[in-house]
Amino acid sequence: MLVNVMRFSFRQPIALLTLAGLISSAQAQSSSNGIAAVVNGNVITKSEVRDAVTAQEQMLRFQLQNDPAALQRELANLRATALDSLVDRELVLAEFKRLGAVMKAQWVDDDVNGIIRDSFKGDRDAFVKELAQTGMTVKKFRELREKMMIVQAMRGKQAADQPPATPNEVQDYYSKNVAQWRSGDMIKISTITIPKFSAGAASNSESQRKLAQEIRGKLLKGADFATTAKSYSQDSHAEDGGAWDWMGKEQMKPSIASVAFNLKTGGISDVINDQEAYIIIACDAIKYGNAKPLKEMRPEIERAISSEKSKAVIDNWMDGLRKRSVIKKYGY
Repeated sequence: MLVNVMRFSFRQPIALLTLAGLISSAQAQSSSNGIAAVVNGNVITKSEVRDAVTAQEQMLRFQLQNDPAALQRELANLRATALDSLVDRELVLAEFKRLGAVMKAQWVDDDVNGIIRDSFKGDRDAFVKELAQTGMTVKKFRELREKMMIVQAMRGKQAADQPPATPNEVQDYYSKNVAQWRSGDMIKISTITIPKFSAGAASNSESQRKLAQEIRGKLLKGADFATTAKSYSQDSHAEDGGAWDWMGKEQMKPSIASVAFNLKTGGISDVINDQEAYIIIACDAIKYGNAKPLKEMRPEIERAISSEKSKAVIDNWMDGLRKRSVIKKYGY
């Protein structure tokens, strides 16, 4: 997507004194004129951050309209990282300009038309109406998409031509991640359950959490799990010393399974903050099922390794851009 249209020369960096003056001035005015950050003397306003967030939220709603849980996770992450992302975007756009590259208008038009086609079944009026509901114009949305496309293209350029995964890298990745391709794992656990609120007692969630932490401390020092469970646990397995029968992941609550299956035999979990209780898990025994063979998983693993290598290159490139820049963030 990058097209060099002319030869270019390196611009002299702005004097640090000048930048310091701009930043000092920005500090004095940030609360009144809505400055979110200053990057090498270029101001990012709070309204720019909000516009960028709005446009990306709109894209996420288009893409994840059938997965509400994933949508909420992505929206939360977007809002938490919005300013840092916009600062990085400013750095990449400046580098794009320095290289004398251009983004063809047709590519941006094709991108927007693709969104209308895929998310609105080609109904442009519905697309415009959806944007208007969040105060976004088509022109502003297109401008923001162009900047996003430039960033994607620049990042892609940095990550291009990564060497393919070696056989040793593939084998190592498979060995470290084999659990995700394995099915039929079974586990036998014991639990100690401490309700967050104990009926008829002067206790609250914090005091119950501390009790659970104290119990875990005793277990780590060698206290017998079954005896401790009979004394403290308040679930249906307390009389059995907290012991459960063999279970598969699908029979367990996901938040519990993710902890239990990461324990080694004899291991004790941290205190788990569940909805109604604090839970401690002991892994009594585990039986592993069969994993998909390496031969079958090789293409997926090679893609994952390539993605990791690309991310490392891009992260290093972005670190270089940040180190060569003067950045001041105020928040939005």
